[in-house]
Amino acid sequence: MLLHEFDPAETAIFNPSMVFTPVEGMPKVAVSCFSYVTFDRMLALFPDAVQIAEMKCASQRFPVYRVRYRDVELALYMSGVGAPLCVGNLEEIYALGVDCLVLFGTCGVLDGSIGDCAVILPTSALRDEGTSFHYAPPSDELAVNVHHGQLFLDLLQELKVPCTKGKCWTTDSMYRETREKTARRKASGCICVDMECASVAAAAQFRGKEVLHFFYAADNLDSVEWDERSLSNDANLEEKDRVALLALEAARRITLKKNASNEA
Repeated sequence: MLLHEFDPAETAIFNPSMVFTPVEGMPKVAVSCFSYVTFDRMLALFPDAVQIAEMKCASQRFPVYRVRYRDVELALYMSGVGAPLCVGNLEEIYALGVDCLVLFGTCGVLDGSIGDCAVILPTSALRDEGTSFHYAPPSDELAVNVHHGQLFLDLLQELKVPCTKGKCWTTDSMYRETREKTARRKASGCICVDMECASVAAAAQFRGKEVLHFFYAADNLDSVEWDERSLSNDANLEEKDRVALLALEAARRITLKKNASNEA
């Protein structure tokens, strides 16, 4: 199978460093999400935000902003949806000088007891997409959140925010989440489904970088009929704002942790 033709070579014919170089003053930790509504509301928290870079593809532009959140500087940008575009952004933000990304977005739940907009921290991802196989040898699953998962859990405990941990199913075809396949994924231990997690984890590991990736629960696939719940960009915005604040605070604590380590 072609998906088994993993090549460990770090350089390709076309590399991010050919079109992106480190930006002076680029924060080492970035925060990103997928919803343009949530991103715009998060960016609005920082009236003094400065655009310091731009990533783009044929159909979209992705401005990168530097903001000051409490006592640290962070980078903010919006990620493209789907593993190939999201990982392309990831490669480019690393090339611009970021070392760690805090990424958050929606997921579908395979366990109907997980509430709408509930926080989910994936601990592993089932690879049912293609991008991750270009960054890691063939396997069914990948471990995720190996660097900062505990930091995030500690933050949630401190703030008394409930969190569900478990395996994520990453697929790149949202209209092919059939009932039979979904049932098999649920039987294998998956509690949610997304389109990027396995790929993001594989790319970060391949590049020797870090990522903290978490979800807020959206549509429910564990029901007789598909339940959209708060999947829409404009639904339940105040709760999504609170999730964005969790990402910002996690990024702040990762930055402080890195600064303390550099000073030691």
